[in-house]
Amino acid sequence: MQDPDVPRHRMTDPPPVSTPRPAPAGTPEALDPLLARYVVAHPDGVARVRYAAWQAAPADRAALDHWIAAAAQARPSAMARAEAFAFWANLYNALTLQVVLARYPVASIREIRSSGVPFDPKGYFGPWRTRLVTVEGRRLSLDDIEHGTMRPGFGDPRVHYTLNCASIGCPNLRPRAWRAATLEAELEAAAAEYVNHPRGVAVLPDGWLHVSSIYRKYRADFGAGEQGVLDHLRRHAAPALAAALAGAVGIAGDGYDWALNDAPG
Repeated sequence: MQDPDVPRHRMTDPPPVSTPRPAPAGTPEALDPLLARYVVAHPDGVARVRYAAWQAAPADRAALDHWIAAAAQARPSAMARAEAFAFWANLYNALTLQVVLARYPVASIREIRSSGVPFDPKGYFGPWRTRLVTVEGRRLSLDDIEHGTMRPGFGDPRVHYTLNCASIGCPNLRPRAWRAATLEAELEAAAAEYVNHPRGVAVLPDGWLHVSSIYRKYRADFGAGEQGVLDHLRRHAAPALAAALAGAVGIAGDGYDWALNDAPG
């Protein structure tokens, strides 16, 4: 028999549902929802960004700005290697998205000139020289992050697969932020994804290779000259490509598609 002093509804009410706590600001987990919402797969294997939809969503643009501001308060110099690697890659990609959204629509990121560097020739061909963020007291540009911090600091050619320059020719922007716990496996996956896509390397009928300009411009990052690049490509090639690379004559040319990685529609 039910105790008359206990309200009847307590016997049938469902247990209270706990509301998940939001991820701390500036963390990879806090960036994930934005990337998942606006980065989309495409049948051609090149990830696209729904820039028009993102630009039309003031709350999500503000969320990106807030994420960058919060991330900039971190101390990457005190982080373990994998955590710092993920931090810099996420910050670079978020800043690139912020820059494009501020100027969208553009056909290419190269239409956006750098500011604050009037005598720098590279400033005319993209936003990479503009100092965009302050981390640990240093005012940094995208070039500072890539060429001043990540490439020399980590000495890992797979850096190139983590940084997205908002272009079709670039390694894909992932719909999930980089994080330390899964970094090694995801770096390997990103390298394989790019190497095995035609914009990474294509084997011509005569046995010569046409490769991404990444492998020419940053050849030193991949080893000793052309052979280092070939070894890198073979290391990450799937079986079909590996078989074709086994008889490759050499690298005949390179290219890079600077068209904006804009999602159709």
